[in-house]
Amino acid sequence: MASSKEYLAFILGQLSELEDVTYRAMMGEFILYYRGKIVGGIYDDRLLVKPVRAAIRYMRTAPYESPYEGAKEMLLVEEVDDKQFLVGLFNAMYEELPEGKKRKK
Repeated sequence: MASSKEYLAFILGQLSELEDVTYRAMMGEFILYYRGKIVGGIYDDRLLVKPVRAAIRYMRTAPYESPYEGAKEMLLVEEVDDKQFLVGLFNAMYEELPEGKKRKK
């Protein structure tokens, strides 16, 4: 099942306090970037983030879920209705996220 643009718009609205949150559509899903780094994505209308230490500490009881068959598990963000929680999560994660790969021209 692909993710809806309505759910994407909702998540982007929840993150509107942050500067430079972007996305890329990929095979019916959406990869989320924060200040140029991949933070996670929207898969089957679920917000999943990379399981970096800061995210694990921030969401101590978050379940691990696979974005799609054969993929590495990510953390499910269940508190999507809490804007401040999401802003804090993305800010906490940023320093631990790997630098984005340069795209070939």
